[in-house]
Amino acid sequence: MTTPSIKPGLLTTRAEMRKLFGGGEREGIVPSATTPNILIYVDHDSGSEYGYEDGWLQEEDELGPVFEYTGRGAVGHQTFRGVAGSRNNAILTHREAGRSLRVFMAEGKIPGAKSGAKQQRYIGEFELDEKQPYTIREAKDQKGKPRRIIVFRMRPSGEFQRLPKDAIAPATTTRTQRVSPAVVTSKMVEPRMSKTFESRRAAQPSVTADLRQSDMRAQYLKDLEMRGHEIFAFQIEVSGTTIKLKTDLYDATAHVLYAVRGDSSREEIYKAIGQLKDHSRYIDPPNPRLAALLPKLPHQDLQDLLWREGIDIVYRNGTGYTRHTAK
Repeated sequence: MTTPSIKPGLLTTRAEMRKLFGGGEREGIVPSATTPNILIYVDHDSGSEYGYEDGWLQEEDELGPVFEYTGRGAVGHQTFRGVAGSRNNAILTHREAGRSLRVFMAEGKIPGAKSGAKQQRYIGEFELDEKQPYTIREAKDQKGKPRRIIVFRMRPSGEFQRLPKDAIAPATTTRTQRVSPAVVTSKMVEPRMSKTFESRRAAQPSVTADLRQSDMRAQYLKDLEMRGHEIFAFQIEVSGTTIKLKTDLYDATAHVLYAVRGDSSREEIYKAIGQLKDHSRYIDPPNPRLAALLPKLPHQDLQDLLWREGIDIVYRNGTGYTRHTAK
């Protein structure tokens, strides 16, 4: 069967795309049962109702532009499981399933339509960023309650249209928000991948360190909370950009900001220093004590480097942790 083809910039409707690709006419994420596609419909008006915005990031990296899209689920934490999470699951596993992600942007009402249905402008074909397919943030649901949302990071895989009006608006002011530590410590329960896919991921050098980093972050959070400490994370919007930073753990009781790294190598120490020096500028109250949480005590030269920067070293020591305080 020949895969249908359309050009970016095409003005169309959901009904026409259903005829071409299959799938339903409702929902923002529409997996097709007849073609290897998942149709993704973006509407700035509906997203703003819940305090988030989908679209192109203003900033690019060495791999090019990024399009952010928030997952399905209007109430409670978003997930990859169950009925509500099945469509998020479809996006996450699209590559393994051989499906393309085709993105459409709402573009005014269909001329002459009595229903008020909107036109859809085709943006292009996408795939998830391999290094960071999604990030977790905190936003409010329909009832105004904080919840965790899944924000997919998509990159064009062919021709695409990138109009200024499709970009996420840059922050007008720098805003620092305290959020639940679960935003950085909770493990999203992802669908089980095939052995081939899991093997390919396991072959990436960063995976082991990433898993270790995640485990340490969650375990140290539990350790601090058992000692009666009040723990947060910070979600930071930087003025004039679409960048949204997330800190690692912040101990409000001791006023300590932590950077958690999954390895004690020089490269990871560099990352910890940069992360702490960057994020600490936005913390309120200001001037937190800085600490690097590491799986083991680094080389003496790296210890000296951290202490020169005024950064404490906390490292795993058996079943507990040892702290070396910067002089």
